Amino acid sequence: MRSRGRDPFAQTRYDVTAAAAQLHEQWDSEATYRLAGRVMGKRGTGKTLFVDLQDRTGRLQVYVRKDELGPDLFCDWEDLDRGDLIGVEGSMFRSKMGEPTLRVSSFAVLAKAVAPLPDKWHGLTDVEKRYRQRYVDLIVNPHVRDVFILRSRIIAQMRRFIDDHGFFELETPTLLHIAGGAAARPFQTYCNALDQTMQLRIATELNLKRLIVGGLERVYEIGRIFRNEGIDTKHNPEFTMLELYCAYWSLDDMLEFDQALVAHLVSFVTGGQDELPVGERRISFRRPFARLRYLDAMQQFGGLSREQLLDADGVAAVLRELGLPPSPTPGHALDKIFEKVVEPHLIEPTFITDQPAVISPLAKRNASDPELVDRYELFIHNMEISNAFTELNDPDDQRARFEAQQAQRAGGDEEIPAPDWDFVHALEYGMPPTAGIGIGVDRLVMLLTNSASIRDVILFPLQRQHG
Repeated sequence: MRSRGRDPFAQTRYDVTAAAAQLHEQWDSEATYRLAGRVMGKRGTGKTLFVDLQDRTGRLQVYVRKDELGPDLFCDWEDLDRGDLIGVEGSMFRSKMGEPTLRVSSFAVLAKAVAPLPDKWHGLTDVEKRYRQRYVDLIVNPHVRDVFILRSRIIAQMRRFIDDHGFFELETPTLLHIAGGAAARPFQTYCNALDQTMQLRIATELNLKRLIVGGLERVYEIGRIFRNEGIDTKHNPEFTMLELYCAYWSLDDMLEFDQALVAHLVSFVTGGQDELPVGERRISFRRPFARLRYLDAMQQFGGLSREQLLDADGVAAVLRELGLPPSPTPGHALDKIFEKVVEPHLIEPTFITDQPAVISPLAKRNASDPELVDRYELFIHNMEISNAFTELNDPDDQRARFEAQQAQRAGGDEEIPAPDWDFVHALEYGMPPTAGIGIGVDRLVMLLTNSASIRDVILFPLQRQHG
């Protein structure tokens, strides 16, 4: 093209008036349409050529004749390769095979693809390469593009649903002096301006609750969270979390809101159904979801008693019996036991309630049983989707729990964060009774798009650098 004085990168704009999917649905043979997209296939010889043009909505067949386009432009057309970006203008007709087709009257090369796309028959099948070169994955695997378009729409629906309940979406810092609000090792970085080491947030919880203290009453944030932990089909060190807090709500209010939100999203993606294909199953999201107390679940699925689980020596013995490695703290041990004993049985949407206080340092104690807290976790298809509790608003109790956590941290549990004493000071100004929830957005999208791995719903999952 350049040898003929054509610059394939000269175009700065192309006026698009239609999309591929739109023209498959409806068109007027007397009208003129302009599309832009990528060449995904080319066939024909001599004086007529066909091209499969792909835009963000799908593919459309495009047809050109040399006698209609003229020899100069037809030369450009013959120079097209799979992957090139072009703009086309013309009218619609139906081919002999009955396929909607655009008859090109003029066109422009918008950008040349110098690197070849993967083989059109086998595509990009190497999983690691798909994640590493997501831009190619999106081009050649249409279902991947569909998943991420649906992800965007799911998050937009979440926002509409939450906004309609009177919540304010607010933004809290990613860079913190103390990353708290969860049990996880933080990533560390350095702030040159302050000459201080900083941490990336592991939750938005403590700052959102500071806003509850400040009187905003209904707040949420959909934000990126960073936890320096392992990578598997359910975990990525960088992920998206919805955290939401409502003053004057009880935990029961939050539970009703939670299942209403999940059921709404299922209905949205299925077009009004309350069942969803997940793996090889169909899971029902009819309300109300099942409920099971934490200690009852441990008894039901593992034959484990309250006395065993709430005693430090007893829980260590259970770990040994299950063949699990030793844990630095009883709380850490309980999490590992629950993951081994109970989670494999939680397929249908199930609220696990009344967790032990030892694994819930920010939740309010149960009024009738102080060894437990007012908390629930929603599990679906063996995954924790959401975690909610009545927020601890007693500054003395919060201070005591932070002090207990300091001892656990000194004992070797690296996931226990340093105490955020300013948060205790914020509680001293008075925080109203509040219910809070965290929802793993990526895991929820996994369910709603029937994706097997969290890396299939994160555009650029973390990977080891090669070279």
